[in-house]
Amino acid sequence: MNQVEFLKKLAILPLAGAAMKLKELNKMTEALNNTVKMPVLFLGHGSPMNAIEENEFVGSFRKIATEIPKPNAILCVSAHWETRGTFVTGMQNPPTIHDFGGFPKELFEVEYPAPGSPDLAKEMQSLIKKANVELDDKWGLDHGAWSVIRHIYPQADIPVIQLSLDYYQNPQYHYELASELKSLREKGVLIIGSGNMVHNLGLVAWKQLNETFGFDWAIEANEKMKQFILNDDHQSLIQYHKQGKPFHLAVPTPEHYMPLLYALSLKDKNEEAILFNDKAVGGSLTMTSVKIG
Repeated sequence: MNQVEFLKKLAILPLAGAAMKLKELNKMTEALNNTVKMPVLFLGHGSPMNAIEENEFVGSFRKIATEIPKPNAILCVSAHWETRGTFVTGMQNPPTIHDFGGFPKELFEVEYPAPGSPDLAKEMQSLIKKANVELDDKWGLDHGAWSVIRHIYPQADIPVIQLSLDYYQNPQYHYELASELKSLREKGVLIIGSGNMVHNLGLVAWKQLNETFGFDWAIEANEKMKQFILNDDHQSLIQYHKQGKPFHLAVPTPEHYMPLLYALSLKDKNEEAILFNDKAVGGSLTMTSVKIG
């Protein structure tokens, strides 16, 4: 049903009286909302300071809002929520979590008071068959989520929920679990994976964290990852541990890399993957981001 048809039906409601029940109206509204297929994003979030600093990366985040339809809700898979098992935030008002240390007071004062969506959380429970998804009432929105979403939707007027990463599962498992979320794209849900393709804090040049440069191994790994993405070679990305030493250095632990696999798993074959923010910072981090659809 298109918008014109919907409005015509809405106009005759007073004439239809009891014949048009509220339930039927809800079905019409749902059908209208389902007509727009939302894109999928993988966002390289980098330092928490990107939440309050002005740079080219956050400028690109803001631009996203002008390029895509406004979503009904946002589902974020953040590198910063690792669990045993799979959880989804189920509260009505998720708190802003400042899950970091050693940063200025100004950063700790940032709040992102977006509402949650218990209904969407429950729908996630029914959609995902690969895991027993449990509702969580303690987590909220960590900086992997709010530090980027606040630039895209600064009014915090769109419901946001988070899906956790089961640290004890392998990349293939996560890729397959993500594929079960595809129908949400047809319901106005913007799915965001937030992490970094290359993320090695142990080798960061901290004094040059704000400088855009990468070590040779970081650039090599990032270039190969991009080629795999553009060639739809998802299996090579899933089997990143088989791609040589640069990949071992780029992905010393999996949590910042897994959100990329969630985004790619939701890509349809006829969709284009567009790269942006494609730069390295601090030597061993890349801000490379992907827009699908």
